Amino acid sequence: MYKIRLQQFEGPLDLLLFFIRRDELDIHDIPIARIADEFLEYVSYMEEVDLDGVGDFLYMAAVLINIKTRLLLPSENMDEDGEPIDPRAELVERLLEYVRFKEVSDRLEEQWEERSKQFTRGAASAVEDTLIEPEEELVEATVFDLITALRRVLTAVPDELVHAVEAESFTVEQQQKFLRAAIGNGDRHSFVEMAQGRSKPFVIATFLAVLEMARMGDIDIFLSGDASDFEIKLRADRPAVSGDERAQAKTATSAKNEESAS
Repeated sequence: MYKIRLQQFEGPLDLLLFFIRRDELDIHDIPIARIADEFLEYVSYMEEVDLDGVGDFLYMAAVLINIKTRLLLPSENMDEDGEPIDPRAELVERLLEYVRFKEVSDRLEEQWEERSKQFTRGAASAVEDTLIEPEEELVEATVFDLITALRRVLTAVPDELVHAVEAESFTVEQQQKFLRAAIGNGDRHSFVEMAQGRSKPFVIATFLAVLEMARMGDIDIFLSGDASDFEIKLRADRPAVSGDERAQAKTATSAKNEESAS
């Protein structure tokens, strides 16, 4: 079990690297057919939650489909040795260059963090608490790690019945209150368990609330051996909701789910 530092939402090359590292693939021999299909599936879930920059992912999806098509057809382009040019070559070069830039960026960030731990004489005692080692190992993760859990929950959402019902809506602000009420006891809570069996609007709004609370530093997110779930915990330095607020949040959420069920 690891506590993660959620990075800012990143681009399509990060999603490709996520697949490559997760499946331990050779970056020089990417299985385009499989990656293209999974890439499109992830993009469809990203469109569901309306994350910024989906247009860049759609463009990359088109690039992958183009490469996939060219791999199925005889190549007329030859290199200097008379060998067919691999349609993946340009994409591989872009990925390698991107990896080099990320490695440099990570090294600069590590140096900045090391430098931030140094203090002039007399200041160390004032920041002693900040130098305590965390209980869990802090690891980097991207939003793509969390989308795996979102995909699991949305796949289990029952098909919507076709009949006239009152429109159901959940806002990110409402779901932040719901999460504070649900995890206010200081324990870790499974995202899948909180969202399982709920309606699609509830799941998506709750997922966005998790991202926003992580961005604001209100919660810690924990990854475990189960790649299709994660746990969240309200940070100790964030105020927990009162008992009345917790009851109101749960009552409001139950009422909405009863309306959708009827």
